Amino acid sequence: MAAPIWSERVRELLKQMNNFHEPGSSRDRCLPFLVAGQRVGSVPAPVAQRLQGYPAVFTVSPEPGGPGRVELHPQLASHEARTAAVGQVLTELRDLGAFPCLREWRDEHYEVMPRFCDPPLFSMERAATALLGIRCYGTHLNGYTRRGGRPCMWLGRRALTKPTYPGRLDNLAAGGIAVGLGVTETLVKECQEEACIPPSLAAQARPVGTISYTYEDHRGIFPECQFVFDLELPEEFEPRVGDGEMQEFYLLGLDEVKDAITSGDFKPNCALVALDFLIRHGHIEPDHEPHYSELVEGLHRRL
Repeated sequence: MAAPIWSERVRELLKQMNNFHEPGSSRDRCLPFLVAGQRVGSVPAPVAQRLQGYPAVFTVSPEPGGPGRVELHPQLASHEARTAAVGQVLTELRDLGAFPCLREWRDEHYEVMPRFCDPPLFSMERAATALLGIRCYGTHLNGYTRRGGRPCMWLGRRALTKPTYPGRLDNLAAGGIAVGLGVTETLVKECQEEACIPPSLAAQARPVGTISYTYEDHRGIFPECQFVFDLELPEEFEPRVGDGEMQEFYLLGLDEVKDAITSGDFKPNCALVALDFLIRHGHIEPDHEPHYSELVEGLHRRL
């Protein structure tokens, strides 16, 4: 693919994945979501209107000069009480078919906190986090090796049964950080489950930073931070399908990975993880990519 065309397409991808920051988004119309006085999310106006029907759990208040704010009721003073109350509301909204994202219900909880380093205030169903614009965190692995003297990367293709982006290209292993799990613990678990990478090998992965972005679509708002790891795999190692979340794996040269990033075949956030790898490993260079600094900035937007 010609360099100018690739460059424009990757800029469009980054714009798509950060569209919450773009003119015309719902950002200025969203209501801040507060728990115990701390902001933890952004609630679209239609969702806030629906939450007014649950005054024992959510307080929706007007605010002079702004759209207002949504707060958890102050009587919900503990992690357990908040989790139970919010869970009851979300279950009812799911059963009513109130919002599209709730059709992706997973029975998996994410912790809710202002920052990753803060104590969690409550936990909630993963599929519902987009309703409240909750920050979500995950781990992604770049698995790479050398074949025939050239650097290559292992990619997976998502199973057709996945609730989101079925059949798309993915990183070698990835997963959200659920309640009770740490960052590296999540990575090792996902490596074993998705690609049959032994824990002893997965534990050798190096943490190399994060990528962060916020996008919105018909399901809600997605502020996400992914902890990125690189793992140099033995040349003879080949991943195998594990728990069925992947259907197959491919070993691609880095030029092929670069083309795949803008092909539309990648799950978008996984394309960003691969882009970050190519930049960090010098496969994309500032002397040959005129938008180099823009690409780097687009991978690290403040949530």
